[in-house]
Amino acid sequence: MKFTKMQGIGNDYVYVNCFEESVENPSAVARFVSDRHFGIGSDGLILIKPSEIADCEMDMYNMDGSQGAMCGNGIRCVAKYAYEHGIAKKEHLTIATKSGLKYVDLTVKDGKVSLVKVNMGSPILTADQIPVVSEKETVIRQPLEVNKEIYYITAVSMGNPHVVVYMTDVEHLDIEEIGPSFENHPAFPDRVNTEFVEIIDSHTVRMRVWERGAGETLACGTGACAVAVSSILNGLVDGEKPVTVKLRGGDLEIFWDRQENLVYMTGPAETVFDGEIDLGFLNEK
Repeated sequence: MKFTKMQGIGNDYVYVNCFEESVENPSAVARFVSDRHFGIGSDGLILIKPSEIADCEMDMYNMDGSQGAMCGNGIRCVAKYAYEHGIAKKEHLTIATKSGLKYVDLTVKDGKVSLVKVNMGSPILTADQIPVVSEKETVIRQPLEVNKEIYYITAVSMGNPHVVVYMTDVEHLDIEEIGPSFENHPAFPDRVNTEFVEIIDSHTVRMRVWERGAGETLACGTGACAVAVSSILNGLVDGEKPVTVKLRGGDLEIFWDRQENLVYMTGPAETVFDGEIDLGFLNEK
């Protein structure tokens, strides 16, 4: 199987061009290639497939083999790959995902994609659509007991479920301890991605993320979008201007157009290397 390793501010995936390759049992392949000791090493597997409704389709799998609906950093890399490999040689692309059709604008310099702006769609705030168990229709700064402590959470879906928690010092958070407790909490029927956020100023926030099925990652695009929406809803940042979300792998610029109710994410995408791997042994198991 030929592949390309790509990353968006440290959120790295193995990408396979399914216009040319066929991947059987992608869940098993995702688990293998994601292993950083015995495989290639990644946060998961993303298949770039033909689509009848878009320029291409993004089919993503987490490192534990579970299928994901959407990945903001991943879709930027898909767009870069599609342009640079001639799948769709244009600066405005449509990409089909499990959470709907996404519209992407490319900044191209010397034939290479340097920045990608993604229309991430409308945030979902209705509790049962996220989903999160709550007596209220929306979950904005609501108390939740986790590991015998009370946290105040805001829940947002950007095609996948997110819960945002604010604190004064995210750098020294023991995320390995608290992350799984949020991910598997009974309040989240489909598990949840958790963003732990520190407000820097009215236009800037810092976050760490615990992703369902992957653990802590250096970045999460949908999570950054959820954080910007949550921070505006809680009155913690200026909603009239873009919010810079500082992640461990780099920065993303997020703008929530309240009039259109659309969230736009802008950030880089990078190719790390191309390679080929033998998956024949998987068929023997």
